[in-house]
Amino acid sequence: MKQLVFASLAGACFGAGLALSGMTNPALVLAFLTLNASWNPTLIVVMGSAVVVSTAGFAYARRRAAPLADTEFHEPQAKQIDVRLLVGSAVFGVGWGLSGYCPGPAFVGAASLDYRALAFLAAFIIGLMLFELTLGRSAAARTAAAPVSSDG
Repeated sequence: MKQLVFASLAGACFGAGLALSGMTNPALVLAFLTLNASWNPTLIVVMGSAVVVSTAGFAYARRRAAPLADTEFHEPQAKQIDVRLLVGSAVFGVGWGLSGYCPGPAFVGAASLDYRALAFLAAFIIGLMLFELTLGRSAAARTAAAPVSSDG
């Protein structure tokens, strides 16, 4: 229950921040991502603020033995940069640049029934399903076939 409360509060804070900052407005995002005469640099403040808050949050978390609502921290296991990461990053960037949405702001926009956000989320879900049908299964097969280390 505690995890649900913390997750809900974090999600509400994140969604409010996205809405207040203008990140849910694809025209504003595209004006920032397009480096031409109509470039709008205001989202630099949003990104800078996110870096400051994240840095403070990670510094605080490093001093704790466990998170507030769990028994342990769950860090990513993958430590290498590989083709899947690079391709996924490129697809994310191209999608963001074409639509002005990434998943977080799209969910906030969909809550207001913005047709652009709903269209983005439909495409996003189809992309997730295609991934799972193709590369997702091969990744699961590789993980299952990987030798298990005996050193602990």
